[in-house]
Amino acid sequence: MIPIWGKKFWIYCILVAFFFLLVTLQVFLELGRFEKQKKARALLQDVQKHTESRPIGYTEKHNPHEVFDHGMNKYPIMLWWSPLTGESGRLGQCERGTCFFTINRTYYENPMTKAFLFYGTDFNIDNLPLPRKSYHEWALFHEESPKNNYKLFHPPAITLFNHTATFSQHSHLPLTSQYLENLQSLKSYQFMVPIQNKNMLRRRLAPLVYVQSDCDPPSDRDTYVGELMKFIAVDSYGDCLHNRDLPDQVNNPSSMDDAQFYRILAQYKFILAFENAVCDDYITEKLWRPLKLGVVPVYYGAPNVMDWLPSNKSAIVVNRFFSPRELAEHIKQMDTNDTLYMEYLEWKLQDRISNTKLVSAIRDRKWGVQDITQENYIDAFECMVCNKVWDNMHLKDKGLPAKQWKAESSHLNCPGPELFPFMPRHTSRSSMRDMWKPSFQQSRKEAKALRILVERNKNFTNQEFWNLVFKSGSE
Repeated sequence: MIPIWGKKFWIYCILVAFFFLLVTLQVFLELGRFEKQKKARALLQDVQKHTESRPIGYTEKHNPHEVFDHGMNKYPIMLWWSPLTGESGRLGQCERGTCFFTINRTYYENPMTKAFLFYGTDFNIDNLPLPRKSYHEWALFHEESPKNNYKLFHPPAITLFNHTATFSQHSHLPLTSQYLENLQSLKSYQFMVPIQNKNMLRRRLAPLVYVQSDCDPPSDRDTYVGELMKFIAVDSYGDCLHNRDLPDQVNNPSSMDDAQFYRILAQYKFILAFENAVCDDYITEKLWRPLKLGVVPVYYGAPNVMDWLPSNKSAIVVNRFFSPRELAEHIKQMDTNDTLYMEYLEWKLQDRISNTKLVSAIRDRKWGVQDITQENYIDAFECMVCNKVWDNMHLKDKGLPAKQWKAESSHLNCPGPELFPFMPRHTSRSSMRDMWKPSFQQSRKEAKALRILVERNKNFTNQEFWNLVFKSGSE
């Protein structure tokens, strides 16, 4: 019994020692983080002495100026008018200086409130921060397509803002590459299936795959794909034009980035990569995903997509073909000619991205995607505005005039929906583009009405807004 007890005792001692080793390691890690973020932590502690965290939607009972007593009023306030971040109060250290970020609207009257931040999808005409003082900057963050808020895509509306972060390369903070983590992910062979295997899989798979569950968007992609299906086989796994089921374990929206889902798509030769809107620079995971998987994308969306492809021969661009029938014939030719097909994967196999614009955009962007070592694009947007505000504060301290920033129409601009060229102009067949057209036309009137009312610089009601919209429509 004694030897057994002794053995248990030593096992117990080893376990205890291991536990304390883990605790000690955790302490060292926390100390490292503390030293790395010492200044930020000190600033946060400064705030916490004067305010406490509130849940979203909570109305502050105290005087909002209190947290800026005792020297705190030296920090300019960035007020998220759209409560995107959900933060009731946070000091953020940026390149030029520190700013206080909050969703608490009671700071509207504070003289240190210098900028109002808006999220485009949630931009609402109700209760805008009016009157707008001369030193109030308006900043727009909008990475989505026009279907989320059409009126912002017209010059009278977008030029109301001083700073922008949109998918447009012309924006102050371009988010064009928001769905691409890095260039290495494009070069990866992780899911790539050899051409010999793909040819064998063609016995049970169509050459093309389509996965969409957001049906009938402004791009009217389902009309095009439906026509394409008349001339070539397409496996459609999503709700739109559905004709094939995914395995149960990946048959849900949350599995779109699942490895098993990727392996299913990687078996195909071509992926229909159709965006929900046709706008320059609006490029989503629909393009990047097939490029990562080693599948040739058949792309419809951004007219300037060639500016962003890894090489001149890495995707089939739908707009280069007059009709779905012509596109189908080209895909059939590639499907039966391995040499022709492999030309579209040569850039990947040779580990060569020849597009210097794409390389520069990823290298020079000030934010990261799924990268904990970098800021995300919301943090980068906040700091961009904070830095601009501090620049003007420094100019004021020197007795110099403030610099004026203004968004341009190119920062968020998309053409109206039009019928596909292959569709007859006079047809009884309905197209979703015909349904989106009135929405686009009305959004122009909404943008014009919004501009008129904001320039009056006082709050307005919904009724005033819509009266003006319909008045302009009748003129």
